[in-house]
Amino acid sequence: MSIAPYTTLAALAERYDGFLVDQFGVLRDDDRAYPGANEALLHLKALGKAIIILSNSGRSGDYNAERLVRLGFDRAGFDRFLTSGDVAHDILAVETANRSGRTRCLTISSGGDRNLADRLGFESVEDAALADVVIISGSEAERIPLADYRTLLEPAARRGVPCYCTNPDRHKLAKSGSIAPGAGSIALAYEELGGPVRWFGKPYPAIYRQAKAVLKAVPAERIVCIGDSLEHDIAGAAGAGLSSCLVRTGILADTTDAGLASIADSHGARPDFLMERFGL
Repeated sequence: MSIAPYTTLAALAERYDGFLVDQFGVLRDDDRAYPGANEALLHLKALGKAIIILSNSGRSGDYNAERLVRLGFDRAGFDRFLTSGDVAHDILAVETANRSGRTRCLTISSGGDRNLADRLGFESVEDAALADVVIISGSEAERIPLADYRTLLEPAARRGVPCYCTNPDRHKLAKSGSIAPGAGSIALAYEELGGPVRWFGKPYPAIYRQAKAVLKAVPAERIVCIGDSLEHDIAGAAGAGLSSCLVRTGILADTTDAGLASIADSHGARPDFLMERFGL
């Protein structure tokens, strides 16, 4: 039996005025836009809806917005792109403002991204034994075994070096269409090695507080979160007191109804609605 009733985007538009829409698995995969996703965003905007793309990306919202446009999305289709990287920067910038001396930072990411460390004025290092902090913002576990990440990080974890995980997703959609361990899995490995981890992004509260502040004119009961992850999108919406809709694309596309129910129960959160895909 289905864990929630199926709905359509038209029905959601009648009920909600604010949309917090996940990126990967809802609008796109690792390579391209999903058919009809751009048109769906433009349709909602034409109806006067407020739209925030809410993503567990360690990179900035501006970077991600530009990447969406390069994939063929119209920038007029959303009001703001808010990422876990943005939230981490806003919080850590305040906390580290008065820190004396240079902070040496080891960043684990994809594509060599060190955006957060650079914005915070950290000095980047490659050796965990030299790091004062660790940032885990991305994963290349489709080609780098988790065991190699553990070996790299162990010297920092052994010293209790604080780690900031700016992308808690435990799984990612790889270019081949397969599912690979995400940055969250690397951060969990760091915890298992004895290192302390501070988590930013969905399902944690700070990103929802910031999104609600952007949507300050929209009452909470008129906001819906749309995502492909029960662990992050749906559990995060429940914790924030917001409605949610799980799309049947992305990381759980091949999961059975029974499997969805088991995952939902393990995280104590079920969606209010299901939708086959994000489209008209």
